[in-house]
Amino acid sequence: MALVGSGSALPATSISNQELSQRVATDDGWIRSRTGIGARRVAGPAESVTSLAAAAGRAALERAGWQPNDLDLLLLATSSPDDLFGTAPRVQAALGATNAVAFDLTAACSGFLFALITAAQYLRTGAMQRVLVIGADQLSRWINWDDRSTCVLFGDGAGALALRSCPLDEDGLVAFRMRSDGSRNACLTLAQVDDQQPLLGDLTAQVGGFRSIQMNGQEVYKFAVREVPAVLAELLEGSGIDAHQLDWLLLHQANQRILDAVADRFAVPHERVLSNLASYGNTSAATIPLMLDEAVRDGRIQPGHLIASSGFGAGLSWGGALLRWHGPAG
Repeated sequence: MALVGSGSALPATSISNQELSQRVATDDGWIRSRTGIGARRVAGPAESVTSLAAAAGRAALERAGWQPNDLDLLLLATSSPDDLFGTAPRVQAALGATNAVAFDLTAACSGFLFALITAAQYLRTGAMQRVLVIGADQLSRWINWDDRSTCVLFGDGAGALALRSCPLDEDGLVAFRMRSDGSRNACLTLAQVDDQQPLLGDLTAQVGGFRSIQMNGQEVYKFAVREVPAVLAELLEGSGIDAHQLDWLLLHQANQRILDAVADRFAVPHERVLSNLASYGNTSAATIPLMLDEAVRDGRIQPGHLIASSGFGAGLSWGGALLRWHGPAG
């Protein structure tokens, strides 16, 4: 699997910490000191997961030099679809990728990494030749904007990667690991409502809908700083790669303190830790491809660079991958 093109898309509206403090009892210093976040993007009436995902995908195709009809598969990692029956087909139609099969993959903040690993299996078996993987979320729909413990954290956005099959010695997925622990699911949820509606006589039926995001921030933080270094250490050891050989550390953008703690665990200089958390907050499945695209476009990531990446979050789920970039730079 070769990584050959990236793209991203963001809503037009940015809300700063200072602006958010007009809604909820918080301030810029409180938010930055605990999370590293300074602002977040929020989708407006004309924006959606579909429109953001399509824009990011279109940019990735252009960078790869592909036409939409070149695609065999489109994977959309999202936990906030426009349609519970599937949003990937809408994105396929928006792109005009008529030859591609399209489906959603849901694994919350681990979603993009899990989708990338899934795409690699299709490419490695020869079943597919060209794949577009998109991570897109609009969690602003599911936030309680009066709960300062969660509303300060999340933002909307999309990022995409174009992948093609390649010879084994050019494989851009050097190694990977995936983990889940459903016994800790209650730490971070976007759960179904418990309401019932009358049906027949004494019978009732459940009412569809979801509650706002609920999170035990302390437990999620402890989970991340323990499990992310462990899975990355396992990857590096199994691959015979030392941390000093890494060009970049690209983690899910959840909290700057988590990024710093993982970097310190492997003695990776902080200038080699990719972070745009201050500008966008936690965009869930979009954080990794959004950050990767930004670093490709500004020239930080160059062809041949080795990247250690990890996604982690609701499920609880987590994983890691060692990636080598093949696409164009700048």
